[in-house]
Amino acid sequence: MYTVAALYHFTRFDSPEALQAPLAQLCCAQGVKGTLLLAHEGINGTIAGPRAGIDVVLSHIRALPGCADLEWKESHAEAAPFTRMKVRLKKEIVTMGQPDVDPKASVGHYCTPDEWNALIQAPDVVVIDTRNDYEVEIGTFKGAIDPHTETFRDFPKWWEENKERFHNKRVAMFCTGGIRCEKSTNYLLGQGVEDVYHLKGGILKYLEEMPQENSLWEGDCFVFDGRVALTHGLKQGHHTALCHACRRPLAPEDRDRPEYEHGVQCHRCVGEYSDADRARFRERERQIQLANARGEHHIGDAARKDA
Repeated sequence: MYTVAALYHFTRFDSPEALQAPLAQLCCAQGVKGTLLLAHEGINGTIAGPRAGIDVVLSHIRALPGCADLEWKESHAEAAPFTRMKVRLKKEIVTMGQPDVDPKASVGHYCTPDEWNALIQAPDVVVIDTRNDYEVEIGTFKGAIDPHTETFRDFPKWWEENKERFHNKRVAMFCTGGIRCEKSTNYLLGQGVEDVYHLKGGILKYLEEMPQENSLWEGDCFVFDGRVALTHGLKQGHHTALCHACRRPLAPEDRDRPEYEHGVQCHRCVGEYSDADRARFRERERQIQLANARGEHHIGDAARKDA
């Protein structure tokens, strides 16, 4: 059994590059794999490994400047969710592309899972899913607005084009673990929206704590590891695989559709790639199968699982 820890923390790192190598070396020494992002604004990522190893790494992160009150969300996996450990330097730990946004200055009102249900059913509240379109497609809260954004960078433009729809409304926003809402609520406050709320701990905390019989969540929650999606109780969701071409989540029945070709295309991306692309994907899949037959990991396969 692998312990999975999803974490983020906004704090000021004057020299994130100085933190990179020691953190990567410690993770590898403890048998911990996953991805951690470091930037001047803080740290973000998901890691998995043995219980003792995760504890050592979390203790190290809590000792970093300003990280003493780090919070994280834990779940478990039967199989290793990651094949490699990566510690990367970034301009932002979650990319919004708005230099004036600063979650350390102010954010919206936090709501616990118990408070969230009452909030989002209030008639004067609009509920906005801040995640990307392929995440929203497999699950969201009942009645939530889908901005149909391909990346988080698109959210400010979408808000500018749609904000008049939400005049005199309270705005409640949510995302997978809470990090995107730290920035999106700060952004809306800067745009003059007064009553902004967000789900503390994100969807993952909600699915962990809210009994299914009382839940307003519908479908699966996409996660950025080998499990693909989770559901209530943070158990494995219905979507268990990714299309290796477009990276969208797939349910078992999606792989039975006539458009599906393993490693090459699914019903969603069948018209998005050229014949040359598909030939390249088929060769990649052939190399992966050859590597598997030798008992090795193909680097492309590992990279996809770590994405």
